[in-house]
Amino acid sequence: MSLTLSDVKRIANLAQLEMSETQAGTALEQLNGIFALAEQMQAVDTNGVAPLSHPLAAHMNNIALRLREDVATEPNRREDYQKVAPKTEDGLYLVPKVID
Repeated sequence: MSLTLSDVKRIANLAQLEMSETQAGTALEQLNGIFALAEQMQAVDTNGVAPLSHPLAAHMNNIALRLREDVATEPNRREDYQKVAPKTEDGLYLVPKVID
């Protein structure tokens, strides 16, 4: 897939960007370069290649993601924190109404 100069100008117009002819030409070259790279990557045969769970898995065997258990490690100190608040109710901070 490749773009034309009119495609780039139309995209710039849709994005509400002002582009000179020189800028549009430069953008055209860069976008077509990106599309060419994407086409090269899609052309690679990946049949039989297992997806990696981690980038280092390609070089190290038996690598596992080190995820910790989702457990609470800090005690609930809400009452301690709310002692200094001017007004609280049912664990919530009460503040004056600022919008009518």
